[in-house]
Amino acid sequence: MARRDIFQRSVDPTREQRVVLITGGAGNLAGEMAAQFQYAGWRVLAPGRGELDVADGTSVQAYVSGLSRLDLLVNNAGLTQDRLMAQMSEQEWDAVLEVNLKGAMRCARAVLPLMLKQGAGHILFISSYSAVVGPVGQANYAAAKAGLLALCQSIAKEYGAAGLRANCVLPGFLETAMTRVMSVERRAAVLAEHSLGRLNTVADAARFILQLQDFPAISGQVFQLDSRVRRW
Repeated sequence: MARRDIFQRSVDPTREQRVVLITGGAGNLAGEMAAQFQYAGWRVLAPGRGELDVADGTSVQAYVSGLSRLDLLVNNAGLTQDRLMAQMSEQEWDAVLEVNLKGAMRCARAVLPLMLKQGAGHILFISSYSAVVGPVGQANYAAAKAGLLALCQSIAKEYGAAGLRANCVLPGFLETAMTRVMSVERRAAVLAEHSLGRLNTVADAARFILQLQDFPAISGQVFQLDSRVRRW
């Protein structure tokens, strides 16, 4: 409750309400982001697939066309269909890239005219640690999430002079209901990869994403939000 009060007191009543669009609004991270942005005074749009299907260009265009202002797009919608490469079908490959990579492209491309007209805006991509390590059984997911890193940097370079930003966040292996029911052995193996010996939380990841909005000079960057140490 104390955190909510702080966010509410920080709102400038003379400032026009900022608007955030979070795709994949039914997920745990999306729900926490929506709550924290709302507490901070933002207008929050967090549609589920029924309202905004990122795999359908018509759906994306129809949703975005109804917006008169957008300060932040969070490309959060995602899909996994894990399988070893030799057993992975082209349909499984295509489905994961369609949502995770092409869906994010569709949304980013759709909001660009509005943000360019405003002369400001931020496009944020939720990527994954899988993008930089390529885990076993996730070739499709890793490829899609790696593509987001390059997509982010291209947008940052192409539209920085127009006042637009693009960044990428790797939230980490989050502490969720799903991870809490992992086997003892699997959980121990995951924790061993983290130098701090603990997982990130959904609340912490959402708070980082919220605070990133108040750093207007940051663009084209990739932020890893856990303690797994890797080569540059």
